[in-house]
Amino acid sequence: MTEKKQILKSASIITLVTIASRIFGYLRDQRITLLLGTTLAADSFVLAYRIPNLLRRLVGEGSMTASFIPVFTGYLKDKPKEEVWDFANRLFWTLAVVVAALTILGMLYSPTVVKMFTFFEHDPTHWDQAVALNRIIFPYIFFIALAALAMAILNCFQIFGLPASTPILLNISIIVFSIGIVWKQFDDPAIALSVGVLVGGALQFLVQVPALVKQGMRFKFGLSFKHPGIRAVGRLMVPGFFGIGVYQVNLFVDSIFATAPKMPEGSVIALYVADRVMELVLGGYAIAVATAILPMMSMQAASHDFDNLKKTFAFALRIVSYITIPAMVGLIVLREPIIRVLFEHGRFGAESTTLTARALLYYAMGLPAFAAIKLIVPAFYSTQDTRTPVRVAVYALGLNVLLNTVFMKSFFQTFYNGGPALATSLAAYFNFFMLFVIFRQRFGRLGTFQILASISKIAVCSGVMGVLCYAMLKLSRFETYTHFLPQLVVLVLILVAATAAFIALSWVMRCTEVEEVYGIATRKDERVAPPRDPNVTGS
Repeated sequence: MTEKKQILKSASIITLVTIASRIFGYLRDQRITLLLGTTLAADSFVLAYRIPNLLRRLVGEGSMTASFIPVFTGYLKDKPKEEVWDFANRLFWTLAVVVAALTILGMLYSPTVVKMFTFFEHDPTHWDQAVALNRIIFPYIFFIALAALAMAILNCFQIFGLPASTPILLNISIIVFSIGIVWKQFDDPAIALSVGVLVGGALQFLVQVPALVKQGMRFKFGLSFKHPGIRAVGRLMVPGFFGIGVYQVNLFVDSIFATAPKMPEGSVIALYVADRVMELVLGGYAIAVATAILPMMSMQAASHDFDNLKKTFAFALRIVSYITIPAMVGLIVLREPIIRVLFEHGRFGAESTTLTARALLYYAMGLPAFAAIKLIVPAFYSTQDTRTPVRVAVYALGLNVLLNTVFMKSFFQTFYNGGPALATSLAAYFNFFMLFVIFRQRFGRLGTFQILASISKIAVCSGVMGVLCYAMLKLSRFETYTHFLPQLVVLVLILVAATAAFIALSWVMRCTEVEEVYGIATRKDERVAPPRDPNVTGS
């Protein structure tokens, strides 16, 4: 099986599971918005959830995986089995103790934690509910950190489906606690939802334990801060929290600016819902490809096979661009219909839709950059270089803060609650281009002209698709429908037609990606010769 086919196969498995997770995630978010709308209670819940969830994103989809896999892969390649599992067991218990201490501190000092992320002046009691909810949710960090380590170990054994499916349990748990017969047992629905988060986090770890035991993990107790493997992971992981997770850090910066007094009530949850809609694409395929290529790039780096490492990255970048660029155009054109159909129910009314659609517009602009960062940062991590992504991330974060400040002070009437989303999108493009230039200077030619040629074709097809979307939206008179079912039918028909048009256009324009994916998918493994990569030459 060729490396390209292995990437696509692994990514497809992850994507299918992730799509199921996103469906449950939508149902979860729909229940949250239905119960809480865009009220202060909704903002408080999202804020309390995002504080520990930030660590989940940095660990589960970032630093833990990217830092642990290169080191563990080296152990699997060079060390006997006993040393491999001794390293895994010691890291597990060391991580458990460290995160347990962090969890206790976060609960005890919940007012301080919330204050750190809401530094704008408010009435002293404004965020009291967020403080209480944060205490309930904060232990989620403990379980999700262990779940992230379990995921990283299983990924090293090419087991992707089970770890990728664990967020489904979190979503189901929150949905269960949002049902009337359950949440009415609590003082208010926000508390019930918070308990659902905690239960879901525990399930995400526990469900992976049998698979770990089957691979050889015995959970033999042992602490060590001096073990060479743990020290190696620590050296990569500490800066990695920031380097690979700059997108998530920037989202949190957005939430902080959304708490400013001049922002309309509901701005925090509007940003959250817009981000969740965008994650349907970003999480559905970009993260899947990034998850699939990291173990492969780590193996290539360990073997000093940098030519194939560059080909792997360039191939992944083109494939993800083929998904994210048309998705960006579709989200921009259809932002209001999408939000109306998905979320305009219960306490989430027309005003909430307008607020959220504005944030989605500016987040969608950065979708290709967000996805590309998910690919290029692991490329650095596969060579055990965390310093470069961190340095660039510092500049990107500074740019995000600067742009947020400028948009709020000088362009608030122009961007309104969308300013934070636009700042993050611009910072993401800066982050990716800086990393791309450094990666090329360090490892040589990546086939830049071929990549740009592919992206140009994709952009043209996406632009034509966007015009068709706009025309179909106007011809269908979507805004005149007031009931959910007609809105859903019209939106689905537009999306299906737009997708078919994009695929047809890309086939006519001979986009490499559609031909390559089709050829790899239909060719039998034993007949596959190493395919010629179009990116072996160029700038």
